[in-house]
Amino acid sequence: MAEEQKNPETTINEEGPKKTSWPEVVGLTADEAEKKIIKDMLCFTEVHLKDQPVFCDYCDKRVRIFVDSDGKVAYTPHVG
Repeated sequence: MAEEQKNPETTINEEGPKKTSWPEVVGLTADEAEKKIIKDMLCFTEVHLKDQPVFCDYCDKRVRIFVDSDGKVAYTPHVG
């Protein structure tokens, strides 16, 4: 059974600790952020403008990256 984890950046499941958010990539380019996220977790990423609407569905293999007009990560990316 999954354990409670105090650090919101990781969760613990049957496979061990799993990173779920990447605050350290805020301010990087989308390409730099994608490389870091994919290195930490095998998933697919989506890049969106920070004010662009997206569907509210949840996917545990997806990380959305929201960028500003300069192409820099605007918000902390997280699984979902």
